[in-house]
Amino acid sequence: MFDFLIIGGGIAGISAAARLSSVGSVQLCETEDALGYHASGRSAALFEETYGKPSTIELNKASYSYHKDENGGVLSPRGLMLIGRKDEKEAFETDCGVMAMHPISIIEACSKIPVLNTDTVAYAAYHEDAQDIDTDLLLQNFARTARRNGAQIATKAGVTSIDHLKPGWRVTTHAGAFEAKLIVNAAGAWVDDIATMAGVRPLGLSPLKRSMARIPAPGGHDTRSWPMLFGTGESWYAKPDAGKLLVSPADEELVTPHDAWADDMVLAEGLAKYEEMVTEPVTRLESSWAGLRTFAPDRCLVIGHDTQVSDFFWLAGQGGYGMQTSPAASQLAADLIAGRVPEIDKCAISALSPARFD
Repeated sequence: MFDFLIIGGGIAGISAAARLSSVGSVQLCETEDALGYHASGRSAALFEETYGKPSTIELNKASYSYHKDENGGVLSPRGLMLIGRKDEKEAFETDCGVMAMHPISIIEACSKIPVLNTDTVAYAAYHEDAQDIDTDLLLQNFARTARRNGAQIATKAGVTSIDHLKPGWRVTTHAGAFEAKLIVNAAGAWVDDIATMAGVRPLGLSPLKRSMARIPAPGGHDTRSWPMLFGTGESWYAKPDAGKLLVSPADEELVTPHDAWADDMVLAEGLAKYEEMVTEPVTRLESSWAGLRTFAPDRCLVIGHDTQVSDFFWLAGQGGYGMQTSPAASQLAADLIAGRVPEIDKCAISALSPARFD
């Protein structure tokens, strides 16, 4: 019998495996044939310390040193720019305050992104400290740590049934059956399904679909030094990627858990919002995809033992914050499971606990 059985091989599950592998024996089960297949493999991957609810920001801050230094670090400079139309002044100022961004002139904004349309862009703000996350390297670093410490990782291991043995659990998967003293539910969009299968009350987490398009570099520009670009109210965003540009309508369509794909009409609406703010039209789409960002009702992560079933642990609701919070979120999970005093502020721990749903 394993000490811990982790369900889900995205960034939440594999980071938890790395942390818990130094505490006890670990078995991780992932439905797909590779780690990070769903939301974790489709992330825009930006580290922005001020992005999210207060409890998320606490996790961001606590994650920074790991992202910066561990295994040589996974961060590289990017920057973040917010732009708005003349009729968006109030919303623009609100975003600036929430994200701790300082306004810049349109001339300065155009010096950073030369394709901005000065006829429509009335306001701009910038935050230099936002950085890219090498998501593949981050996943592989956690996986190497887990395996080095003896964790077992099974892919193509979708869960078919869960039985509470008291003590412990028996989890039957397509790769065989496993027994463990504690389940860590890190199943992303499927966390409530896993809870139901285990006889645990679901928490009402919502998988929301977000679409993404990759387009050629606008006007043949070199986009490598451009910052990530946000529309006011996060109504759309664009991000340089390997000499191209990723554009998202920042959509949030409530769906049932599935292997998501982009909707052409939703993409068209998002690209139209982007085109309104730039001088270069979108002439073709190179590729498109979608991912599921799963949120709790209050949009804070869920980290802690279930209040009714103590050997069932929630590591869920990462939403759009999974990559940047993963070092601190997984450390908090390991500390709570091991009975150690976490370094995270007590108020943040309370805001993240499943007990808040009671």
